[in-house]
Amino acid sequence: MSPALILAGDESNLNLFPFLLLLVAPLVVLGFKHYLISPFFSSRAPLPPGPQPWPLLGNLPHMTGKKPHLEVAKMAHSLGPLISLRLGTQLVVFGSSPYTASEILKSHDRILSSRHVPKVSPIQGHELDHRSLVWQSQCGDTWKMMRTICRTGLFSHKAIDEQVALREKKVMEMVQFLAAKQGQVVNLAEAVFATVFNILSNLLLSKDLIDLEYEGAAGGLKGIIWRMMELGIAPNIADFYPILASLDLQRLKKKAWKCTESMFAVWDVVLKERRQGRGDTSRRPDFLDLLLDNNFDDDQINSLFLELFTAGTDTSTSTIEWAMAELIKNPHVMNNVRRELETEIKEKVVRESRLPDLPYLQACIKETLRLHPPVPFLLPHRASQSCEIMGYRIPKDTQVQVNVWAIGREPTTWTNPLAFTPDRFLNSQLDYKGHDFEFIPFGAGRRICPGLPMATRQVAFILASLIHNFDWSLPSEMNPLLLDMDEKFGITLQKKEPLFLVPKVIMR
Repeated sequence: MSPALILAGDESNLNLFPFLLLLVAPLVVLGFKHYLISPFFSSRAPLPPGPQPWPLLGNLPHMTGKKPHLEVAKMAHSLGPLISLRLGTQLVVFGSSPYTASEILKSHDRILSSRHVPKVSPIQGHELDHRSLVWQSQCGDTWKMMRTICRTGLFSHKAIDEQVALREKKVMEMVQFLAAKQGQVVNLAEAVFATVFNILSNLLLSKDLIDLEYEGAAGGLKGIIWRMMELGIAPNIADFYPILASLDLQRLKKKAWKCTESMFAVWDVVLKERRQGRGDTSRRPDFLDLLLDNNFDDDQINSLFLELFTAGTDTSTSTIEWAMAELIKNPHVMNNVRRELETEIKEKVVRESRLPDLPYLQACIKETLRLHPPVPFLLPHRASQSCEIMGYRIPKDTQVQVNVWAIGREPTTWTNPLAFTPDRFLNSQLDYKGHDFEFIPFGAGRRICPGLPMATRQVAFILASLIHNFDWSLPSEMNPLLLDMDEKFGITLQKKEPLFLVPKVIMR
């Protein structure tokens, strides 16, 4: 999510505001003059409704909490499903219903599929359009080329089927690692993160990058990725008042670049070896080979790998952690999953090919994605030209957001929306492929998550393996009903308190 949306980051940043307002006031008066005067002389359609903005600050004082997705949902409840906020000098529009999501991501997808790039990004402008897949400003030829290569090499059904043996090998390594921890308290997310990271690192460059046995290795990389997520939503004066962007007054861009360099260093040696024609020549071609064959330069490879690792590991890990937390908190649902696995899977281990035989497990994953979408606000869109939605004007260059979290809890769409009820999906045709706008955890339209096919299969396989091989309990005989389910907001939506569990091997 863009840092232009919220004040949910490090509270220490707020101490800068009095000084910054004195600095900014003379610079933004001209920017606000248009917004203060134009309504009295314009017959155009109105902007979407929103709280009355303050002078200079706009609606920043309305967004001071730690959970902006919840605050926006509350505003939408009183003002309507399409609202607008002025954050500093920037206009942001939020859609919080299936219909508004359809209007943004389908009816007006061509105009609204441009990307708003937060100022914290160390790479901006034409460089980003050359290097990035996720953050390219337009869905142009370079974006189409990069997306096609990713689909061909990683995300097509053919590619995903060819990856089965690797996923089964890495998941079995995770099972063996957890079996050795029987009776001990484990941080589930770190074990899952290391597994997902190594699956992806082998697909990209034929190498494990995390040692499961090395305590702290997964937590270290996971910490770097989460730090990047935090910086991405930290309150940034450069987003509220872009005229100050080049100053980087809070040093957020500098901090983001340090995290970026730390991630680049993880695969730098392998990239240099390939460039020099060294390394293991007996291995099968991997995604790095495909990029080199297509003349990708180092900047493009580094940026693409960074996006694949951050998006592909954090979201899958978080979804599995939330799913396990919900199953622990709802023992009757966990028992239903176990019964399905015992009935359908007679072998000691789950094979990925058996996932279609587990509809209740799949329903649990869908219900987890409904309640805990990996990205509560889809990554920020931008209007490439002015348009109208529901009779409201969306000016050119407006930042446009879809509140997927609110859509998944909409009481007019979902019965008992706050309850974890996987059965609601058993006889439902709703899917997460971008056609049903009441359920779009991966987005829709041109900017739908390209890794959706891989992520959904991987999450189901890991979750099935965790439940099939282990009986899980909370430490110190803690009451499952007391399990903390609070959220920690970032670009992704994580569990605030890590899920610590005790595994017990199920003998077969």
